[in-house]
Amino acid sequence: MNKGNLSESDICDKFIRPAMEKAGWNGMEQIYREYPLRAGRVVVRGRKAKREASTVLRADYALFYKVNIPLATVEAKDNNHAMGAGMPQAINYSELLDVPFSFSSNGDGFVFRDATLSDGVLERNLTLDEFPSPDALWAKYCAWKGWTPEQRQVAEYDYAPSKTPRYYQLNAINRAVEAIAGGQSRVLLVMATGTGKTYTAFQIIWRLWKSGAKKRILFLADRNILIDQTMVNDFRPFKGAMAKLSPNAKGVERVDAQGQVTVEEVDVAVNKTTKQVDKSYEIYLSLYQAVTGAEEERNIYKQFSPDFFDLIVVDECHRGSASEDSAWREILNYFESATQVGLTATPKETEDVSNTDYFGEPIYTYSLKQGIEDGYLAPYKVIRVDLDKDTFGWRPTEGMTDKFGNVIEDRIYTAADMNRKLVLERRDEVVAAKITEYLKSTDRYAKTIVFCEDIDHATRMRQALSNANADLCATHPKYVVQITGDNQEGKRELDNFIDPEKIYPVIATTSKLMSTGVDAQTCKLIVLDQNIKSMTLFKQIIGRGTRLREDLGKSWFTILDFKRATELFADKDFDGEPVQIYVPRPQDPVAPPDDPGGDEPGGLPGDPPSGPGGTIADPPPGEPRRYVLGGIVHVAVARERVQYLNAEGKLVTESLRDYTRINLAKRFDSLDQFLQTWNGVDRKAALLEELEAQGVFFDALADEVGHKDLDAFDLLLHVAYDQPPLTRRERARRVKQRNVFTEYGPVARKVLDALLDKYADEGIATIESNEVLRLQPLSDLGSPVELIKSFGGRPQYLQALNTLEREIYAPTLA
Repeated sequence: MNKGNLSESDICDKFIRPAMEKAGWNGMEQIYREYPLRAGRVVVRGRKAKREASTVLRADYALFYKVNIPLATVEAKDNNHAMGAGMPQAINYSELLDVPFSFSSNGDGFVFRDATLSDGVLERNLTLDEFPSPDALWAKYCAWKGWTPEQRQVAEYDYAPSKTPRYYQLNAINRAVEAIAGGQSRVLLVMATGTGKTYTAFQIIWRLWKSGAKKRILFLADRNILIDQTMVNDFRPFKGAMAKLSPNAKGVERVDAQGQVTVEEVDVAVNKTTKQVDKSYEIYLSLYQAVTGAEEERNIYKQFSPDFFDLIVVDECHRGSASEDSAWREILNYFESATQVGLTATPKETEDVSNTDYFGEPIYTYSLKQGIEDGYLAPYKVIRVDLDKDTFGWRPTEGMTDKFGNVIEDRIYTAADMNRKLVLERRDEVVAAKITEYLKSTDRYAKTIVFCEDIDHATRMRQALSNANADLCATHPKYVVQITGDNQEGKRELDNFIDPEKIYPVIATTSKLMSTGVDAQTCKLIVLDQNIKSMTLFKQIIGRGTRLREDLGKSWFTILDFKRATELFADKDFDGEPVQIYVPRPQDPVAPPDDPGGDEPGGLPGDPPSGPGGTIADPPPGEPRRYVLGGIVHVAVARERVQYLNAEGKLVTESLRDYTRINLAKRFDSLDQFLQTWNGVDRKAALLEELEAQGVFFDALADEVGHKDLDAFDLLLHVAYDQPPLTRRERARRVKQRNVFTEYGPVARKVLDALLDKYADEGIATIESNEVLRLQPLSDLGSPVELIKSFGGRPQYLQALNTLEREIYAPTLA
């Protein structure tokens, strides 16, 4: 057999897999072919999005000792490559899977890389018969980890049989279980919003509980909906051993895979009348506000002995556990002997307070940036709108009064004052009009969250948006709702807002209530009209849009920024690595968080107090809370800019025209080189795809230039090289006027005319498509076979198409 004639797939089937199976690897349970690692980054081009095929990552083989324990990756090449040619890829895959063993093969044998250095050699060559057995690699792995028999027992316990974890979830689960089994008492996991923190927590708890390492467990969260949905979804396998620590629990709606909604009863561990806790359960879930209170008798958790729980998992732990006087720290300190795991998307790191100070450095971090690059989180674009009074400031005339007769303090009011010290009602109208304009141009039923300064602002914005969308709100009053801490009716609509099956509400105005813990899977628009002074809050707000739901038409989301928050919190790594900022001396307490703006009524323990009207503390007696001005002050848009994610996942901050010029200059030295390249390629569509991958946003550029009828060729000539453009229709008309296809028969000429019309309507990529002859009006002329035959055969058809393209792009005569 000549191996050189075999494909890579043949090499895998005939040599690599048999060698692994001969070594004792179970083909069904331990060998995973084409193991998925990265789904492929979603790239946004104007208003379209697609997965970038070049960023999809699959290991040719991933080898698992048990279903939850990856050990090695294998990269295959055909026999025309060297045996070790695939090693760089295998190493990359092994790093992602957090494993020390990598193999590369071309079918002749294997190059084996052993990062444990168990025998002092990093890489060695193996024959096909020398592939190591599962037990051999497992022994090396355990020795490398330095595990005790107890740690091995916990590590070997399978995860719960539900959905298969993604690679980063598997890493987070295994690292947490390993750390806890090794005796680490405080563990921090940092995972971006939308990456499955609750599912990860469930698998950690399952492994520790089923293995007997931890027998009684408390799961804490800061939103009631998180507890309810967790109990009927991810934590469902615990049913019977699990209860909710609340006297007011009721049935929870559960949506199955087929979209059927059922109401599921959950066990309650607190007697509604006596408030006594049933201690017969093994796993308790609680809203931490439900187990703590100002009065000693309301502290339900104190009914448990301090050593009752073996494990406490704190979801969204950035919300207050780092502060020594917070309710969470009170609970954690009471159960000090328990192992404690913190889960967060944004660990609270300020000069005054640090989660890493309490939990320690994260044992695993999966960032927003990484999630976008892997294709598991939605990318975004930013539309920044600067309003004139915010940007340039506003000063009242001498003695000017507001609508309530208050004399306005004479000073310049800036963006920081808007909706805090100064309310311009016309400003609300302009913001509402801009939001509505965006929705009308994209999708009026796209779920939208508008983050306002406080409850009063959220109330006004609901009214302004209702007026701006009066055509819909007149018949559908829940098109716009206010969802804030003081609004019970609005809070009842929260479940409907986040339910992908429910159309209404479409727009939610809020302050802080929806900034965290709200799983708004189909949210496509985040509006920032709030003075955000906390990086943590900013990232939490952005996290409301990061979930990908391509099955429901959500591949990306937009941030409509009226406050320059995206500029103030520009982060080169999007969410960056958590950094230890505050290092207190032994005698220093951890200070409470300084979070200007506070929270809504019914907010979180440990948050600063808020005034009776919302989130802003009241001014001194005699001074108005804020000045309110009606329509007498005109507000307008000062400037507007759209920013996009480029090919490296960074926000493009230049104008799109400048950015395109820069990109073209990197690829082509001159206009002549661009023209030579364009005319020299057989398929123009292939060159356009290459330029798109390098960051040329054709659709967005057409929107900015205002010429959607331009060919991509003319768009680039106009923007990058200042050439006068021709529309597609003009180019097609000029070709027809030149009458250059007289050599062809009548059917062939009709085909070429139809192709020109198709080009004029849809562009060059369409006429280069293999399917174009199946489309109308060409399909009306005959079958693809008949049409190609009219040219004398496929080579002659392709030659004619090439001639047609040459004529389309012929230089314009002076």
